[in-house]
Amino acid sequence: MDPLFAVGAPGLEALLALEAVELGLRRPRLFTGPDGAPGLVALDASKDALARANLLLRSADRVLARLGTFSAVSLPELRRASSRLPWDRVLAPGRALNVRVHGRGPGLDHERALAERLAGGAGERLKRAVALSKDDAAQAVVVRVSGASVVVDADASGTPLHRRGYRLETAKAPLKETLAAALLIASGWDRRGTLLDPFCGSGTIAVEAALWALRRPPGGARRFAFMDWPGFDAGAWERARSAASAVASGPFPRIIASDRDAGAVAAARANAERAAVADRIEFSVRALSDVAPTPGPGWLVTNPPYGVRVSAERDLRGLYARLGQVARALGCDWSTTVLTARPELARATGLDFDTELSTLNGGLPVRLYSRRAR
Repeated sequence: MDPLFAVGAPGLEALLALEAVELGLRRPRLFTGPDGAPGLVALDASKDALARANLLLRSADRVLARLGTFSAVSLPELRRASSRLPWDRVLAPGRALNVRVHGRGPGLDHERALAERLAGGAGERLKRAVALSKDDAAQAVVVRVSGASVVVDADASGTPLHRRGYRLETAKAPLKETLAAALLIASGWDRRGTLLDPFCGSGTIAVEAALWALRRPPGGARRFAFMDWPGFDAGAWERARSAASAVASGPFPRIIASDRDAGAVAAARANAERAAVADRIEFSVRALSDVAPTPGPGWLVTNPPYGVRVSAERDLRGLYARLGQVARALGCDWSTTVLTARPELARATGLDFDTELSTLNGGLPVRLYSRRAR
């Protein structure tokens, strides 16, 4: 089996590795390859791990299978190296390649030419023509070039894992499902205590929390690219599904989602309906100043507005100061996790955060701040 890598948000690799450990994926380890690619967590290579990682990981954006690493400084060298890769493991007859190139090196600085040589080498290996296509049905391949080093990975997931199918309604500052899951992991939420998001927007944090508390696998209702590979192991897939079918036991945690914007709350409720968890979440139209005291232990996990206009800075500082007041008023048995693009806004809360991690949200640099219960 080819080496496997789960790909998460850059800077949050440790959270993805922590999740993999909890799911029983053996010996996950942070990985920085010769190309310096961020966000990678190496997993033990097995067909069971391939199935379980795609089905169960909540904070991963995709799972990759390593086809090979080699040196090349020219297009002919690249084609020869490609002809030695195990394309027969991932390319069924008639399947095209969708090549995504990251980086460049001497003699390897033209993306289209590189993709053509890679497909040509695959054709030599398979003894049949391999077409290039941007169609969703094509097998996606990620090629990372750094100097003379070339890494080729097959995308085992296909459609990105954050597309769970429920987040069709959006609000301001949308949050990917996988990043919302990473926030929950960073918070240390135990899936028993109260979960509060006072800036719920389109509801992604609350919906992900409900799905996690229900132990509903995020990939349970979709297909994956590896299911079309010649060596697809249906038994491994059924074992993964069977292991994930256990129903959560014990009382369901209280999950509270509010926002001052009625349109955002309506969008959040609609998304929760699609995810079949609307009856598990307490939605309300409510300003931050109206958040009611709630007994702990609890976790405040939120993605507040952080704006980009200087004219909004004074209002935002006041909003974050109020967020800090609310967090302290909830009590010492509450934890707080906040995602924001501006460190000065995090400081405005007056909270003494234990953890600060940098990542991206929709291409925008952001920071995750977390403070555990005292």
